[in-house]
Amino acid sequence: MARWNNISSSTPFQHPQWFDAWYGAFAGVEHVEPLIAVICDTATGEHIALLPLIRRLQQGIRIVEFADLELTDYNAPVLAAAAPREARAAGVLWRDLLSALRRMPGGADLIRLRKMPVDFDGRSNPLALLDAAGPCSMNGNVVTTGDDFGAYRYSLERTVRKELERSWRVFTRDTTAAFKVLTDKNEALRILSTMEIQQSTRMQHLGLNFILNDETYAAFYRNLVGGGVDSGYVTVSTLTVGQEVVATLLGIRSGSRYLMVRISNAGQKWSNCSPGRLIIERTMAAMHKDGVREFDFSYGNYDYKRRFGVAHKPLVDISAALSWRGLPYALRDRAARELRRYPRLAAYVKRALGRPPPRDEN
Repeated sequence: MARWNNISSSTPFQHPQWFDAWYGAFAGVEHVEPLIAVICDTATGEHIALLPLIRRLQQGIRIVEFADLELTDYNAPVLAAAAPREARAAGVLWRDLLSALRRMPGGADLIRLRKMPVDFDGRSNPLALLDAAGPCSMNGNVVTTGDDFGAYRYSLERTVRKELERSWRVFTRDTTAAFKVLTDKNEALRILSTMEIQQSTRMQHLGLNFILNDETYAAFYRNLVGGGVDSGYVTVSTLTVGQEVVATLLGIRSGSRYLMVRISNAGQKWSNCSPGRLIIERTMAAMHKDGVREFDFSYGNYDYKRRFGVAHKPLVDISAALSWRGLPYALRDRAARELRRYPRLAAYVKRALGRPPPRDEN
């Protein structure tokens, strides 16, 4: 990417600092191999697109997918100015990519690209134009505030506004209560350690599996915060009372877009002031003053996101067999995507299979 001068991040996740942190943490993990696809125009040599991929082995199947492993909320190609803007050219790109993957040393059985936005600031994602692309099981959640943050606040339901105001009054009864956006890397890394403890404690309380404190995942976040705070790409904000950290929020920023990545709070002791929602609102206000106008709550349709007035952003998936071994997986993926085009039928099938509905979190 350093050799390109005509690209921009598709989403905040397609940023060089995200890739540096991700590949820096996962490049040496067993069964995970970095695989960068660089696509150029054969006639001119001009760059068209870059795909940040990996090849990994799962149950004997060699899978090509985005550098994600449940860390990258939105996956996408990095596009140059000459990238396809219509379906036919996108189809040629996809065909040539599949052909190259089938020929590469070591081979692959399946390409599976998930959680891709349909467009980037009005520009189409060429992979979303393909006939084989279909609805993802998840969607993004975005708030666009405009220039008047007060008007955005007033657009929220009255009960939500009043609750946020009450929460701030309760929180600030202690004269040492404070909200802060951190600018010092070492302080941000210290808060990251607190976030890890708080999130792990909550997941254990809920009886849920928690992978983010795994050694490699933790290394990724240390890489991200350590390399991104000074540049302003990574934002860490806190609610504190004295020396106690009540809530934390880690986000990433690209221009006027801010995306929330991790959030934590100190638990039941502070539940009377709803610290999770409070730190989100205070961070949004601070980032708005600094020029942010789009706030992305990422995927997961939790109730607290609805209260902030999010609009759903569609995401798409695409997969294809690269060998006969990958064919059953590609067919299963396609069946699942087609089923999602009929939400009522999809919900019925999930109930029939005994899968629980998504859990809303207040």
